[in-house]
Amino acid sequence: MILVTTSTPVKKKLFKSGLKKGEARVFTNISPEFYAISVAGLGKEGVGYNEMEDLDFNKENIRVGAGLAARYLQEEGAGTIFLEDFSSAEASSEAGVLATWKYEDLKTKECQGAKLGHKGIEDNEKADQLAIEDAGLILLGPEPSIGISRCHQRKGESWQRGVVKAEAQNIARKLEETPSNIMNPTAFTQVAIDVLCPCGIQIEVRDRDWIENKKMFAFLSVSKGSCEHPLFLEISYCGTQVDDKPVVFIGKGITFDSGGLCLKPCENMSQHRADLAGAAVVVGLIRAIAQLSLPVNVMGLIPLCENMPGGMAIKPGDVVTAMNGRAIRVQDTDNEGRVILADTLCYAAAFQPCLIIDVGTFTPGIRKAVGAGCSAVFSTSDVVWRELRRAGADTGDRVWRFPFWKYFTKQVTDYVGVDVSNVGKGGGGGSCLAAAFLKEFIPPLDFAHIDITGVGMTATDDYHPYLRKGLMSGRPTRTLIQFVYQMSCPHDKPVDG
Repeated sequence: MILVTTSTPVKKKLFKSGLKKGEARVFTNISPEFYAISVAGLGKEGVGYNEMEDLDFNKENIRVGAGLAARYLQEEGAGTIFLEDFSSAEASSEAGVLATWKYEDLKTKECQGAKLGHKGIEDNEKADQLAIEDAGLILLGPEPSIGISRCHQRKGESWQRGVVKAEAQNIARKLEETPSNIMNPTAFTQVAIDVLCPCGIQIEVRDRDWIENKKMFAFLSVSKGSCEHPLFLEISYCGTQVDDKPVVFIGKGITFDSGGLCLKPCENMSQHRADLAGAAVVVGLIRAIAQLSLPVNVMGLIPLCENMPGGMAIKPGDVVTAMNGRAIRVQDTDNEGRVILADTLCYAAAFQPCLIIDVGTFTPGIRKAVGAGCSAVFSTSDVVWRELRRAGADTGDRVWRFPFWKYFTKQVTDYVGVDVSNVGKGGGGGSCLAAAFLKEFIPPLDFAHIDITGVGMTATDDYHPYLRKGLMSGRPTRTLIQFVYQMSCPHDKPVDG
């Protein structure tokens, strides 16, 4: 795809297209170099960060325009798409990689999307090489169905950084999209190993016996209703001195959430195969950190299990003991995410981290409050919040801060006979109560809890057209990558090139 070519007649045709921001159109047979050229409206020049909207409109307009144009060319059957840098090579490459991603792993080869080569774009033999050879599940992460290349073939860190970020998000999307009968805890573990180990990342896989020995009884209680064995992943990346304190990322890894005995409604229950979205984001995040060689030590902790209503399932009103000895009353088995993370947060203290961030799909209340507009952040640190907010404005995948007050702590701890409840008192504020619950299990250090229920599952809105509607979003992977980049390279101001 090219927006400006060296041919004057072509320029005139393109500039007369009259496209508005967020619109794109494909022209064919107007250039000897390319079979098709897609033109997108990017809006006014000179726009930048808007404080009221908390968004860098220049970069987001590029993502929207480049993403739409790339997808239209994909629908024309292009085998390789060449993208202009515009004023942000990183945003352009992100859009191309994200917008052309599709989940077709389980389709037979002949039913997958057309991947035809066109003269001037790519020959048929090379196009065939881009096709997915195996109609079965590919566990190594998303296979590219189309080639995204830089138009001017210049080498630059910004372009490649965008590719790395987008590919990381696509890995998260694939993990979320795969049906739960395939993507169980064991399969998720295998994907994590296949995706991360080639990047020099170490993974320790812990089984049920280890979990029991660590007295993670809260985690085990959630897994009891399923025949799938729980697993616990420890992922480590060392990018600086070994004795430097790590940042710990915790991802909620419920590979299917039926609600347990507090069963969810059948309608849209299949969406909850993506209740592992937090875990998927952590896998994509750490892969990108390693590929970008960021100077930071990172630990990823992922508890994996299903929440099912089997004969051994935990019952409403049961009391379980967390790793730190606190008694938890499980009033609602569908509030399982905070229960499995209680043990994980306790265990995280063993690594003496400088910061703990957990991420996952926790409460439907966040979706009702902000829809797919942003992720909800609850943080004990103003510095961490400011950097997360700045990262969200840069990536177009925004975050917003919610209250972490003692008011909510009292509602989950003011009980006779137990230390904490997984529901709490009061007539609302469920998302704040979930955060207050988790706060009871964190060590005394900087902490952020990110609820991605509204953004982390199926993409449903038109605001991010570079994320295909009806597919899992993989959000907020790029925002967390950008956050780590900012924190680990505070004096580095990347130049698009």
